[in-house]
Amino acid sequence: MSAFSGPVPKAGIAGIHAYVPGKSGPKTGKVFKLSSNESPLGPSPKALAAYAATAGQALATYPDGQAKILREAIAARYGLKVENIVCGGTGSDELLQLLAHAYLQNGDEAIYTQHGFLVYPIAIATNDALGIVAPEHDFKADVGEILSRVTPNTKMVFLANPNNPTGTYLTFAEVKRLHQGLPSQVLLVLDGAYAEYVIANDYEAGITLVESSTNVVMTRTFSKIYGLAGVRIGWAYCPPAIADVLNRIRGPFNVSAAALAAGAAAMQDVEFIDAAVAHNSKWLPWLSAEISKLGVKVTPSVANFLLMHFETAEKAEAVDTYLTAQNIILRRVTAYGLPQALRLSVGTEEANRAVVAALTEFMK
Repeated sequence: MSAFSGPVPKAGIAGIHAYVPGKSGPKTGKVFKLSSNESPLGPSPKALAAYAATAGQALATYPDGQAKILREAIAARYGLKVENIVCGGTGSDELLQLLAHAYLQNGDEAIYTQHGFLVYPIAIATNDALGIVAPEHDFKADVGEILSRVTPNTKMVFLANPNNPTGTYLTFAEVKRLHQGLPSQVLLVLDGAYAEYVIANDYEAGITLVESSTNVVMTRTFSKIYGLAGVRIGWAYCPPAIADVLNRIRGPFNVSAAALAAGAAAMQDVEFIDAAVAHNSKWLPWLSAEISKLGVKVTPSVANFLLMHFETAEKAEAVDTYLTAQNIILRRVTAYGLPQALRLSVGTEEANRAVVAALTEFMK
């Protein structure tokens, strides 16, 4: 008889490294939490009002299981087909997990890039499939490296574009080349969690590829630019057959009433989103320039965060410890294979100036 006689999880679960979120730091004093890529502007006032309005009526009854108001708001904003939108209740993470659950099983392979989002290997292993890592070059996904790893067993490719934690992106031309090189039975998942921040003319989040293909899904989140990380909403735009599959296996009421209301209001508040883009477009290059002046290498980013590289892992840890003592909280990215780096979210003006001042003091 074995030493352990309780229930045994399916293969792959025991080898999963649990996702560790960005730390929150001390509970006393003014804290600049720049570890989770949250919006420094917070949520739209219209989203706050919509959220508050549900408080007295949404606790005792189930929400709309079809997420009608949210899907219609998304469709109106981007000119999409409502029936091809699927909403998730834990950001885009739920949708990534649902896609893996629906299309991966034992014997299958799924590809993700070297410094890709940590949810991908978790979703793959949870479904007893084999994760295949494609090397990045200069902290950027490489189409050739991905395609060279496609085999008859490949069923899915995860691509964060822009990527977290590097902030780099593939142009739409490169994404199309990737898609054209994939067999039709391979599902390409384009994770656009930071898409709204990108102002590059050669970027496209994936809407047109979804509409012209049967094997591309684009996922998005309300946790970043919309400032709604606390209510956890995501959405996916899918070909009809894939939307049908996800609707069959998702939870029947997977988005709360308060989240539906807040998300729909946030999606409609275009002026607020434009302000968030403008704030990021001002402070992202400022932070990159000021930090680079200190002799710290910064990977060029199109998202709302920067990846800073130090000479050694010990130096990165020392910087992190020093900043934490100043109530400035950054993200260690050792789990992403980047022990010598720290990720810095763009914050408020006060936070941005504080982190540069503290880094300047440390580097002396």
